[in-house]
Amino acid sequence: METKLEKKYGLITAIAMVVGIVIGSGVFFKAEKVLTATGGNLTLGILAWVIGGVIMISCAYTFAVMATKYEKVNGIVDYAEATMGEKYGYYVGWFMALIYYPTLTSVLAWVSARYTCVLLGFSITGGECMTIACLYLIGSFALNALSPVLSGKFLVSTTVIKLIPLILMAIIGTIVGIHSGMTMINFTTVVKKVNTANALFTAVVATAFAYEGWIIATSINAELKDAKKNLPLALVGGTFIIMVVYILYYMGLAGAVTNQVMMNGGEAGAKLAFQKIFSSAGGTIVFVFVIISCLGTLNGLMLGCTRGIYSLAARGFGPKPNIFKQIDSETNMPTNSSILGLLLCAIWLLYFYGSNLTKWFGFFNFDSSELPIVTIYALYIPIFIMMIKKEKDLNLFKRFVMPIISLTGCVFMIVAACFSHKLEVVAYLIIFAIIMAIGALFSKKQSLTSKNQIN
Repeated sequence: METKLEKKYGLITAIAMVVGIVIGSGVFFKAEKVLTATGGNLTLGILAWVIGGVIMISCAYTFAVMATKYEKVNGIVDYAEATMGEKYGYYVGWFMALIYYPTLTSVLAWVSARYTCVLLGFSITGGECMTIACLYLIGSFALNALSPVLSGKFLVSTTVIKLIPLILMAIIGTIVGIHSGMTMINFTTVVKKVNTANALFTAVVATAFAYEGWIIATSINAELKDAKKNLPLALVGGTFIIMVVYILYYMGLAGAVTNQVMMNGGEAGAKLAFQKIFSSAGGTIVFVFVIISCLGTLNGLMLGCTRGIYSLAARGFGPKPNIFKQIDSETNMPTNSSILGLLLCAIWLLYFYGSNLTKWFGFFNFDSSELPIVTIYALYIPIFIMMIKKEKDLNLFKRFVMPIISLTGCVFMIVAACFSHKLEVVAYLIIFAIIMAIGALFSKKQSLTSKNQIN
């Protein structure tokens, strides 16, 4: 008998899930970069958050329409298969497993460690930071591999915790800033003159990291009541809430400290902002919530890492699919896939340290926290084009208007990345091409044996 997932989620729950999935460390990590990229121009920084948010909202709506049409299909790999075919789905999955998940997971381990070092007074570029990053990476893997249930509870609890510093700073920081005049000072003072176009491109690409994750929310469509109506509402409503919260948090910081302090201090500037608004002790407590938020996001990304190669192996693709599709009967975890996922995270963490902090790799230094995300937007383009071409039963708005807006947003993100990262894009594309060429060696579908568990 076929078991089907129950329709158990309502609209409010779905919106909460979208917000919980997307909101994480990105806004804490990238708020300072957006401000620095725009030369302390608060208005231009807010515009960057708006543009990044609009791109997210339009793409989310387009995928929501697709999700309600292919109601049993979940995840970007499956949407790629449904529109472009099995082979394209494989290459998207290979990219997700080998580049996307491990690069972002390694960056999150480092970000979590960096905030921890700020809290403890350690150097954020020295060995202490990398040691803590490795411990967080291993700890997250152990939590997912040994106790998936506990990992899930940790993920849920951090969803609530991660909203606390954002909402508190957004509301109280803004009120205090308006009362003290700090907000007005920051809106009317530009720290450094910059080229507006280049600054905006750089800032928008930075916001992409903070906005990433909404595509995961499409996986709830099979369990959502009245999915055809509620999923688009949940994705658009949830992503809009996220954009508003991020912008208000950004303004809250501007009400606490000057743009110059934030630009010079980075994470330390954020800590100072929290302490100025909530007192030294209160600011420290709220800053601890920021670290917990980062660790919660790290835990969620590690969940994706552990299943990266497994998702390919379960389809008969990739290296040794009969090995990597095995599931441990006790923990219900794809053990072999998990181990490979951890190894990939460690490699990309080493790369991030060598590329972004010490410049070991010369020409091949690039920002692994942003360019893989831009690649995802590039991979959306064929999917949106095929949606326009194939889905003839959709109305004008769903078939043409929103997909074209989404396509425009994806192209904008690619152009922005080229302007902001310049030769780094070439270095990244070379490494990307090598990894995808290796993936081509394993692109032939293989037959699977019936045994899929480790006893």
